[in-house]
Amino acid sequence: MARTEFDADYYARFYRDRRRRVAAEGDTARLCAFVAAYLGHLGVKVRSVLDLGCGLGWWRGPSQAAWPGVRYRGVEWSHHLCHTLGWTHGSVVDHAGAPADLVVCQGVLQYLSDRDAARALANLGRLSRRALYLEAVTEEDWNGLLDRARSDQDIHVRPAAFYRTRLARHFVSCGGGLYVPKAQARLFELEKGR
Repeated sequence: MARTEFDADYYARFYRDRRRRVAAEGDTARLCAFVAAYLGHLGVKVRSVLDLGCGLGWWRGPSQAAWPGVRYRGVEWSHHLCHTLGWTHGSVVDHAGAPADLVVCQGVLQYLSDRDAARALANLGRLSRRALYLEAVTEEDWNGLLDRARSDQDIHVRPAAFYRTRLARHFVSCGGGLYVPKAQARLFELEKGR
């Protein structure tokens, strides 16, 4: 069963402790630069970013630098972070806010049950106006790529096909975790991910 509470200890362990953290703020800045460059290449204009499961808000600054004047909205399940950082409390499963040009959902879906993850993927289809950046731990990652000593063990590990099948209902993969809605996809065949 995946964790349900994301308290101060969780963020201290996986994000603030330099010896044990799974990611650093600079990693997110580089990732955002990649997303901005690729979307720029595709001609996708980003005026709003919705970060679902925004955590410490590491996408906010790089998004504002990449797209000056962008409206950034952070939605977070952690009561601790909503209280300390001012995020909107909510879940990717049923967030009913307005769609955004770019929706970011990084490291969230593995904490949801299969049913809730499927609901979240459908909701991402509704909320993503021009692009989606998605990162979720898959069974394939868990069995070969990840350093389990540094990774949260309290997650649901599913095959990549679980995600790909549901994403294909709404999106075309651009590779690199980036997806564009089917209706707007103008990609050469070899630009597409799987």
